[in-house]
Amino acid sequence: MPQTQADRADRWTDAAAVPARPLELTVVVPTFNEAANVKPLVRKLEAALAGVEWQVIFVDDDSPDDTAGVVKAIAALDSRVECLHRIGRRGLAGAVIEGVMASAAPFVAVMDGDMQHDERLLPKMLAALAEDRAELVVGSRYVGGPEADASALGATREAGSRFANWLGQKVLRVPLTDPMSGFFMLRRELVEAVASKLDTAGFKVLFDIVACQDRPPRFIELPYQFRAREAGTSKLDNGVVVQYLGLLTAKFTRDAISPRFLMFAIVGASGLVVHMAILRSMLPLGFSGAQTSAALGAMTWNYLINNAVTYRDRRKRGFGLVSGYFKFVFLCSIPLAANVAVATMVYERGPAWWVAGVAGAVVAAAWNYVTTSRAVW
Repeated sequence: MPQTQADRADRWTDAAAVPARPLELTVVVPTFNEAANVKPLVRKLEAALAGVEWQVIFVDDDSPDDTAGVVKAIAALDSRVECLHRIGRRGLAGAVIEGVMASAAPFVAVMDGDMQHDERLLPKMLAALAEDRAELVVGSRYVGGPEADASALGATREAGSRFANWLGQKVLRVPLTDPMSGFFMLRRELVEAVASKLDTAGFKVLFDIVACQDRPPRFIELPYQFRAREAGTSKLDNGVVVQYLGLLTAKFTRDAISPRFLMFAIVGASGLVVHMAILRSMLPLGFSGAQTSAALGAMTWNYLINNAVTYRDRRKRGFGLVSGYFKFVFLCSIPLAANVAVATMVYERGPAWWVAGVAGAVVAAAWNYVTTSRAVW
């Protein structure tokens, strides 16, 4: 009969000495280029969590500024600090998921490595979970109270954040005031139960965790003041916005449409505009030649935008960007003959040039997504 995790734990307890107090809390900190913030954050955690058996797992996406090296240097002297150094994988959600899955503590907190989240809230979060008043505790910038403040975001980002929260609330149908929060604590099993369903490429992992639950978790929101960044630069860009919209659509359709496929389709639609513009400008040279040039131009556009947005967690750079481009063009060229043939056939039968161009472009779309997602990224 297979042994359960509890059986193995019991055998270990019988066979070896264990600490007087078991591990209570793991703090997961996803990082990318946060080397300057690691030491100050560890000091802040040490002060805030006095009397708690805790550990912190920094999940670093191979930062160029050697964030992982800084964490490992501290970890060599402090057993509470660990580094999960990821190679060839990027994305905040994936980093959080891996950090949580590496934890053995019953409760796990997630916070950013830029020190904008108030670590002094962690004991209150832990108390709410330990007393079983909630399964999830969220640090909210909008729940109200004198402690709540999101002004450090700046006016534009705060307005965008509020709008994103409003959209998230409509999709979740859970009355969280801040479903986009990156500062929360929960029972570890909440993530373990849905880990295989979570999108590893996104940034809004709390939203995804809540959306994937079979039933809404019991939650509490605590107000806190969102601090200004002390070092480093923000990772938020337009690609994050597109990814979030893709995640919203996926959850609204109950994962019938994957976020990555939706982004690929949006990029493809923009490529269609590029295709039509090139085709129209080169039409006097002959339709077949113009259609071929338009298809090649659209392929180049689609590759560069997909690399920057759709596959940002696997983004290619340097020589990899060039070699990936040739793979992309080769794979997309396989249906190119069918693209041109179908478009030419439709054009010769009389419809407008743009109808023929769309018909040819649609033929290749499904092939391009399936093959390039596997072979290029």
